[in-house]
Amino acid sequence: MTPAVNVVRKAQVKHHLHAYQHEASSESYGLEAADKLGLLPAQVFKTLVVSIDGTVLVVAVIPVTSMLSMKAIAKAAAGKKATMANAADVERSTAYVLGGVSPLGQKKRLQTFIDCSAETLQKIYVSAGRRGLEIELDPCDLKDLTQGRFTPLTQ
Repeated sequence: MTPAVNVVRKAQVKHHLHAYQHEASSESYGLEAADKLGLLPAQVFKTLVVSIDGTVLVVAVIPVTSMLSMKAIAKAAAGKKATMANAADVERSTAYVLGGVSPLGQKKRLQTFIDCSAETLQKIYVSAGRRGLEIELDPCDLKDLTQGRFTPLTQ
């Protein structure tokens, strides 16, 4: 299993794994997961790694149907400017490949911010650490496991 799955199992957090056949031609990993698993896209969250002021990486967990507000993530992280982290930095810091980055079980624990829309849901789905595998869990459990914080993050 992936490090993300190991984290939820070790913590004995109630969760469910959902696997699907990933298509290499898919342009949106999160929307593909929602479609193939028959889920409402608002329940499926993507994990984005962002560089704050060019010096520190943080994680933003937002619905796959939304766009990240760079102002909001910079403010949440007490920074001035946010940009998407480059792929090499993402893979090096998380040990996951793009499209399979999980907010859980990262090589280096990054400060995590979860869009506040997750608080209104009983269950959300996040990457389990590889393309084609999602973890269903309570958003509060995700917050606790990542030591994250709910905050507005979308445009």
